[in-house]
Order: sequence, then C-alpha cells, then structure tokens
Amino acid sequence: MKNGLVVLFLVALFTNCSSSSEDMQTEFEMEQEMEETIVSKGSFVSGAHVTSGNVAVSSDGKQLNFTNFKTDNGPKLLVYLTTNVGSSDFVSLGDLKGIQGNYTYAIPSNTDISKYKIVDIWCVDFSVSFGHAELK
Repeated sequence: MKNGLVVLFLVALFTNCSSSSEDMQTEFEMEQEMEETIVSKGSFVSGAHVTSGNVAVSSDGKQLNFTNFKTDNGPKLLVYLTTNVGSSDFVSLGDLKGIQGNYTYAIPSNTDISKYKIVDIWCVDFSVSFGHAELK
C-alpha cells in the first residue's frame, strides 16, 4: 500500500512539473504573439491631469488596447484618435470606460489608422486633454 502511494505521488509530481513547463512555454508564446499582433503603440503622458499607461493598435487595425491605464476622474471624458492633441480632426471611440485598468476600444472600420497618430483622453465639458499617447 505504501509503495503504491509513493508511486502515485511521484507520478503526480512529475506530471505537475511537466505541465508547469508547458504552461511557461505557452505564456511565452502568448506574449510573443501579442507583440507580433501590434501595429503601433505608445505611452500616455499627462495633460491637464496626471495620466499614465500604454496603448496599442492591433495588427488588423480594429482594436485599441489600453494597459495599466490610469487617470483622474472627470466629467464627460472621451477617447479620441486624432491628428494632434485638441484637433478638430478626430475619430471618437466613445466614453472612457474607466480611470484605472485595462480596456479595449473598437476602431471604426473606415478609420485610416495611419492618419491618426494620437490617442487623446478629452474632457468635453472643459475642452482639455487629460492626457495623450503618440502611436509609433
């Protein structure tokens, strides 16, 4: 009986070790795939309020992904793709989904992503940029 338990324990131990190795490889491959699927990316810089985090455009140009994003709360904050901070030439991606975290925004299919190189967090009520990121 003891020998059976020892063998069972060793099999479980080796099985867990081998799957951990596979999990690590899978995580590495996923990170590598994410890097390969990014067309352009940037980091937020503060405007009228402290703003930080990263942003990336997916390779198909259909998604804008915020990671480690953080800014202050404000009235009517929108996410714009624009040619310059405060420009009237912009594409609205909608309301800011939150002031801290990771968020994904759909980019309208007719948007020329090569034209809009700035992601701007725009406060409509006060006409100021809370922060922006340049896509490179």
